[in-house]
Formats: sequence, structure tokens, C-alpha cells
Amino acid sequence: MDALLLSRFQFGFVVSFHVLFPAFTIGTASWLAFVEWRWLRTRNPIWRELFFFWQKIFAVSFGMGVVSGIVMAFQFGTNWPRLIQVAGSVIGPLLTYEVLTAFFLEASFLGVMMFGWGRVSPRLHFLSTCMVALGTLVSTFWILASNSWLHTPAGFEMINGIVHPVDWWKVVFNPSFPYRLTHMALGSFITTCFVIGGIGAFYLRRGVHVEAGRRMLTAAVIFAAITVPAQIFVGDMHGLNTLKHQPMKIAAVEAHWHETAPGEGVPLVVFALPNEEHERNDFEVAIPTLGSLILTHSREGTIAPLTSVPASERPPVTPVFFAFRIMVGLGTLMLLLALVSVIALWRGRLLQSRWLLRGWNWMLPSGFIALVSGWFVTEMGRQPWVVYGLLRTADAVGPQSAWMTALSLGVYVVGYAFVFGWGIWYLVKILRQGPRPHEDGPSLDGGHHTPARPLSGADEPLEER
Repeated sequence: MDALLLSRFQFGFVVSFHVLFPAFTIGTASWLAFVEWRWLRTRNPIWRELFFFWQKIFAVSFGMGVVSGIVMAFQFGTNWPRLIQVAGSVIGPLLTYEVLTAFFLEASFLGVMMFGWGRVSPRLHFLSTCMVALGTLVSTFWILASNSWLHTPAGFEMINGIVHPVDWWKVVFNPSFPYRLTHMALGSFITTCFVIGGIGAFYLRRGVHVEAGRRMLTAAVIFAAITVPAQIFVGDMHGLNTLKHQPMKIAAVEAHWHETAPGEGVPLVVFALPNEEHERNDFEVAIPTLGSLILTHSREGTIAPLTSVPASERPPVTPVFFAFRIMVGLGTLMLLLALVSVIALWRGRLLQSRWLLRGWNWMLPSGFIALVSGWFVTEMGRQPWVVYGLLRTADAVGPQSAWMTALSLGVYVVGYAFVFGWGIWYLVKILRQGPRPHEDGPSLDGGHHTPARPLSGADEPLEER
């Protein structure tokens, strides 16, 4: 356990928490805009109840996302100073653009969205909700531009070992950026979609908030039936792009160790226990040629095997191999559930199907698990590079000692367990109470109270009533 390995554990731990909340708020903000639009069009009080209900969830999730994001940013300076020294000329401006666009946009309209109901015109309030949703997407744009550049750096030149941007268009729109941005945005929407559908199904099974539950589940089913197939298509395009620019990542995903005979094609490894020491797969279950069809869209297509490069140039195979299969397996279950549900909805049987409602309950966290698994594939598959082809992870770590890194990791674990444990408990409390009628919007002590703590944004007392 040296400082390098502990720093990787620490960053992986923090980013695994952080990615969940921004992804969820991206989808939730757009859902709030849709719900408020339906309220303005129909004036049905159910939509207004749903807006205030999901507004509370958004407020808590947004706060936890901001906190975890700030902590993650600190580690660039404390744990990975060489990365900032070499590539800070790219990473710094891109993160600054996020602040100047997304954060300013959200900060300008978030307060109006959270506390302006009944105090500003309905159109201005709806505009504020749309601007907050747009802000989350703009933030995604810049974050993915920065992260994608680490995977497929472009538009720069190296001078004395330091990156100097020469073409910002190529820096931002680097080869993997369009695919990764679309894949992440759809993943965020799908994650939120299955949360909404799972909560709606939960209310329907319990026989509470039935009308709200029906609308949530119906919207989730229709949206999932459209976006999950689209995500599979985008994922395939992303895979082709990754094969071109990061072939060893694809080789690790497939645990493909050795060259195949000419014309034989690459098998699809359904299950195996990758043996990195002996460069083979144990207990392998594979389908001949199918790997070539999926990876190259050709029956006889081939990919570079892991043994085509030295062991020091390969990513860790086992975690990448299994994380990818978790992501794809959950995506397949999402597709099946969405298609069966939309058929049942068309036939008028969805709300009466106990097993479909239970299926949506069970799949509620599936988007989060698939999201984290996908990030594991992306970031572990990039190893041993932190800037692909330019800077190794081992060369980017700072001079901190192992014990100091271990101590800070322990503080992170304890702090996150406390902060996010309370936050998640608070979210569950809101979900159990469900949507409630609102006449003139949320009451904040008669409209004269300014929230004094972040959780005031949810307008829900911590103590039990």
C-alpha cells in the first residue's frame, strides 16, 4: 500500500460518490421542467404536487453533488500535482468555463426556481426551471470535455514536457468527446427515469398517492422505451471510437489475450475469470465470432490482443471485464423491462401487473449501478495513463506519504458516511411521505423566512411529525 495506490483508491472512492449526484440532478432538473410544463398546460393539481415533491429531492441531491464535487477538486492539488503541472493549461480553463457558464446560470435561476413560486409570474418561474436544467447540461458539457481530453488528447503541443493548447476547438471537441457526452447525458436521464418509475410503482403497489404514481410510472415507461434503445446505439458508437483510440481498453473489456487465427474472428466472452498472471481466461464461456460482429461490425474483424503490448502498458483486466458486464447486463434488463412495460401500457394492463410493478421497484437503483460500473470501465481502462499516451498515473502522483494518504482516505470515508448517510436518510424520508397537496406553493413561514441551512431548500423538517 504505497501513496500511489492509496491515492487511486481515494480518488476512486470520491468520484464514485460524486458522479451519482450530478447525474441524478441532470435528469431531475429536466423532469422538473417537464412536470411544470404539464402543470402550465393542464392546470391539473397532480402535476403541481409532483413538482414540489421532486423539487425537494432535487434540492438535497444538488447540495450533496456540490459538496462532493468540491472535495474531488481538492485532490487534483493534494494528490495529483504533476497532472496539474503538465496538463493544467487544459484542465484549468475548461473547469473555469464550467464555472462561468453553468454555475453562473444555475446560481442566477436556482433561487427563483426553489423559492419563487407565487412570488414571480408562472412564465418566469418556468423559465427559471428550464435555465436550471440547461445549466446542468452545460456543466456536463465542460466536465466531459475535460475528461474526454484526458482520454483522447488533441489540439496541443508539448514544450519541455508541458502541454500547451494550440487549437481550443480540437481541445474541446476531441475525438471521444461527442460520444462520451451523449452517452453520459443519456445515462443520467435513464438513471433518473428508473428512479421515477420505481417510486411510482412503489406508490401503486402500496395503494398510496395512486394518481401521482400512475403519472410517474407512465412517463418513465414511455421515456425508457425511447432512450434505452438509443443508449445502446450510442454505446455501440462509443465502443467503436474507443477501439480506434484506446484499443487496450477494449481488449481488457473482452479479456482478449491472444491473436486469433485468420478468418476465425474474435469470440464474445460471456463469462470468465481473467488470469492476468498467466495471460489467459479460466472457466471461460464464449460465443465464437460474435465478438467480431459486435466490436468491429464484421464477421472476420479482429482487435489487438492484450499480449500485443507489455504488461506494464495494460489496464487492470479483471475489474474492467466485470464492470463492463455489470453495465451491459443491467442495460439489457432495462431494455427488456421498458419494452414489456410499454406493451403492457398500450394494452392497458401495466397498472394491474403486480410483477411489472415489482420489476420497476427492483430496477430503481439500476441506473446508479450501471453508471458507476461504466465509469470504472472508462477510468480503469485508461490505465496506466492519466493523460492517455502522455502522462502515466504513477508519474502524476504527488510526494505525499502513504500514511498521510491513508489518514485522509479514512477521514473521507467517515465524513462521507456521516454527511451522505444523513442526506440519503433525508431523501428516503421525503420519498416515504410522497407528494402532498399545495395551494399556493411551499410555505416558508408565511413567505418571510430565508432558508438558513442547505436542507431548508427541501422545506421538510428533519424531526418526525
